[in-house]
This record gives sequence, C-alpha cells and structure tokens, in this order.
Amino acid sequence: MISYKKSLSILNKNKIKISNESVISENSLNRVSAENVYSKYNYPSGNNSAFDGYAIKSSETNKASKNKKIKLKILRTIAAGQNPNTKNEKFSCVEIMTGAILPKQFNTIIPIESSKFVNLNNKKYLLIEKKIKKNEHVRFLGSDYKKNQLIISKGELINSSHILAFKTLGLKKVLVKRKPNILFYSTGNELSNNVNIKNWMVRNSNNFYLKSLSDNFLFNYFYGGLLRDNNEKKLFNSIKKNFHSKFDIIVTSGAVSAGKFDFVPNVVKKFKPNAIFKGVKIRPGKPILFCNYKNKNKSFFGLPGNPISSAACFRFFVFPYLQKILGLKLEKPFFATLKNNFEKKKNFTRFVKAKLNLNKNSKLTVEILKGQESFRIKSFVDGNVWAVLKDGKSSYKKGDQIECYYSTFLNKF
Repeated sequence: MISYKKSLSILNKNKIKISNESVISENSLNRVSAENVYSKYNYPSGNNSAFDGYAIKSSETNKASKNKKIKLKILRTIAAGQNPNTKNEKFSCVEIMTGAILPKQFNTIIPIESSKFVNLNNKKYLLIEKKIKKNEHVRFLGSDYKKNQLIISKGELINSSHILAFKTLGLKKVLVKRKPNILFYSTGNELSNNVNIKNWMVRNSNNFYLKSLSDNFLFNYFYGGLLRDNNEKKLFNSIKKNFHSKFDIIVTSGAVSAGKFDFVPNVVKKFKPNAIFKGVKIRPGKPILFCNYKNKNKSFFGLPGNPISSAACFRFFVFPYLQKILGLKLEKPFFATLKNNFEKKKNFTRFVKAKLNLNKNSKLTVEILKGQESFRIKSFVDGNVWAVLKDGKSSYKKGDQIECYYSTFLNKF
C-alpha cells in the first residue's frame, strides 16, 4: 500500500485531457471558466443619478446663500432609459430619476427630499440656498467595471453572481471546460434496487449518492447498472467498448478488495494501464483502485462497496482528480479546534466523520462523532465535515487544530 500523499501525486501526474466548449452565459452555472473573462463594456455606461432628484451645474451655485437664493429653471424630466440630451441653458436644471443618465452639462445631483421650489409666472423653479459640491450623488461611467476589466479568472467556478455580471455586462457566451462524463457501476450479489429486501441483502445506495453529487455540478453521471459477482466479462466488455465512447472516467463500487469475488482489479489490469495503484493507507476506503490509460485518455476508479468508504473515496480521490483535469482552483482545507480526543494508526490517514460548530467565542470547533465504523451512516448524516487526520501521528488531543473539509464539495461552493 502507498500513502495518501503518494496516491494524490499519482493522480496529479496522470490527468486526462478535457476539452473546452462555449456555452450561453446564463447556462454556465457551476462550470469551470476555461479562460480569463473580461468586460466588453464600461459599467455604468455613463454618469447617472444615484437618487431621484435634480441635476444641476455646481458652478452656478457658487454664490448661493440664504440671503442670495438662486433659481434654476426646470427644463424637463429624464427617466431611466431615456435619451438624456438636453439643451444647454444658463441657470437651468432637469428633474432626474434614479439610474437616468446625466446630460453632459450637469455634474451634480440634489436629492428630491433636499429640494426646495418656488413658483413664478406659473412656472416651477428649483431654489438653491447654498453652494452645492460637484459630483454629489453621481454614479460615474465605468466606476463598477471598466472595459477590459477582469470578471472571472481561468480555473474559477462560475456562480450566480458571475452570471449576473455576465448578463449586466453583455456577455452572450463564455468558454468553459467540458463536463467530464462518468460511467458508474455497482457490484455485488448482495445489492438490490428494491425497497423491501431480505436481511441478507443490501439496498443499492451508492449509485444514488453519486448521482446526487452530479446534479448541476462538475460532471455528467451515467449509470451502467449492477454487476453481479464474478461478472468479469461484462465489466471487461464495458471498458473495452467505452475506450471509444464519450465516457472519460469509469467508476465502480465494490469488488476491489482481496476476496474471492473481488474481480475488478483483474479486469482493469488486462487493459495494461500506464499508471495504477491498488490499496492506500487510509480509512475508510483502504482497497481503493486507480488506473490511467494514457493512450485512450481514460481513467478508472474502483471504490470500495461500503457506502461510507465509497463516499470518502469519491470525496478525497475522485473529486481532487476532477479539480485537476478541469483546471479548477484547488480546494483548501480550513482548520478547527478539536473538542475530543481521538486515536488512530500512526501510518494511516483517517477521514473522520465530524461536526463543525461555533463556540461562544465565535471560534470554529470540530467534534469527532461516535460511530466511525465504515458501515455506519447515521454519523455521516449527523456530521457536516470530514476531519482529515494525516499519517505520522496517532494521538489527537482536545485543543489540537484539525484539518477539515465539508462533507460534500457541494457545500464548499
């Protein structure tokens, strides 16, 4: 067996290539940007009003006072979306609505609630009793985004705020990494897709868990079905067929250990992978298998069949691999203070089901939950993070700083 660190190094050196594709910007949620994306326009596109009020020339108020009030003729009303062009008259102003573009001759805004008026000869004038500073309540051209300013960097995950920016700034399409296609097989005679089962059977859950991770995220998921024990021929034929298919990664769950019915390792070796590891010093998930077929630009992961082992291995092997092949900026752990003692084997990395909380001092704390056996799913449901306890240390004490990752990477973004 190799260390977890060594296994990640092998994954990093054996990335498959994923092409780029152009998508409509509003359909780019949770896609990885394949290039730096820049604004094509200034935003705002012109100087505009931050309030409903009156646009004036500040220089015409220089001598205004309580004793020497200045009257400004109201030329027109400009609403947002209207052409702002207005004739230039001395001692004049325009009524202006929030978001409306300022006519070029005006340079400051008096909000409606600060405005005073006088009527002369049945005409309404704006009354000024003090000097008004230039550029009051004005949103300036390009003050939010300038033309050619960066919106999102290559390798970033596109979220809803980016889509808001894309549409505001007139980007019709963006270049993203294609979603990798993952083909998944469950294995085992004990598995059943039925609700009501005999007590020697197990409900097939890994398929649905992995499928749920794919919804609106990073990869496309395809279910290849259930492979019964000793069904080497079906898996062999599937891999052979899919070397020439749309699938980028094949994933199985179960049949990767060293038992009589663990047929997966024998099958994948027949295709002569250029890189392989079988067995990693981790818990849960020790029997995990990885193969890369460089000449076919395909990879294979054999996950353990136990639901929690399968979930942990997808989280800490398949997901980092997806990050790498998509050029996604790598996820970084966060640290929390351990609330309880824990012991593990020194030479193994443990992925531990844990609960993250804030203490009374607003500091992050993490509790390692009871029920760490890999068959127990309740602690997985009750927890919200994986605590990662690296090899080289066996005893963890209350108060230690512990490396943490969210239970599913969907929580992260």
